[in-house]
Amino acid sequence: MDTSNIGVVFGSLTPPEELTGGAALAERLGFGELWFSEDCFFTGGLSGLTRLLAATRTVPAGLGLASVMTRHPAILAMELAGLSRIHPGRVRAAVGLGNGHWLRQMGLMPERPLTAVTETFGVLRELLNGAAVDRRTSTHEFAGIRLEFPPERPPELWIGAVNERALRAAGAVADGILLSVLAGPSYVSWARERSAAADRPAPPITAFVLASVSDDEQVARESVREAVGFFLRAESHTALVTRSKHGAEVRERIAGLADGEPLVVEDAWIDEFAVAGTPGRVRDRLLELRAAGADSLGLWLFPPERLASQLQRIADDVLPSTA
Repeated sequence: MDTSNIGVVFGSLTPPEELTGGAALAERLGFGELWFSEDCFFTGGLSGLTRLLAATRTVPAGLGLASVMTRHPAILAMELAGLSRIHPGRVRAAVGLGNGHWLRQMGLMPERPLTAVTETFGVLRELLNGAAVDRRTSTHEFAGIRLEFPPERPPELWIGAVNERALRAAGAVADGILLSVLAGPSYVSWARERSAAADRPAPPITAFVLASVSDDEQVARESVREAVGFFLRAESHTALVTRSKHGAEVRERIAGLADGEPLVVEDAWIDEFAVAGTPGRVRDRLLELRAAGADSLGLWLFPPERLASQLQRIADDVLPSTA
């Protein structure tokens, strides 16, 4: 594994004013890709992606992911086209359903989620290739829409997928597949198998990873414990959790919680759903995820207030030994 396969995820825990410095440092340290995770209601994905691209020179940067419900695909295509013309060959964007809780907060949950994702993906592809779109989908309407400034090099279009049907759909059409945080080695292997298509090469897979490195293994675990708990509660109904050896225990624990009661996250859960520990342990876990089928890994580094030192520590003490 070389450094081109290890990226950095920016997003909800990075104050907008710190994106420029963080992205520039990540590129200088040799990380191979950058991602911006749009989480409601923190920092906008397109403004965040714009900052990542403007702060760097050559590293590819991706939006991961944009909900097909919160951004009309014609507007999303227009924005991506502009970024692709300004930064040719460096832009990628993953689309997907997004967090169901946030969609319900806005009254935007579709009746047929996977259909909404695949239809929107198809429209985005057409618009970014310069075609006119004149049809109604299950979630949007397009009356003769064509981009005035389509990019000469359309951006890579990825799909963020979790469960089996979405993985199969993504494998059939997407330029890449984005896996959420909590993707342990067994899940990555399962997802790789489900996304294989018979009639085309398998698209690359990037897995987001909650990560922290420290000489004290328990300090590293504590840095990611709250985030692991948050995502376990949000994703307990999905294959990310149900496919895990800890899935039944996690779901039983969550089902027994009273309103407002915090989830107690066991160390074993952190070891399954995150990458946290000494440099050697982090190195071994990254290699496991790569061996399981992840073509690249996007590290979401904790604690967020120590982003620069975590980037430096990963670059100095982890990545040189994974080549």
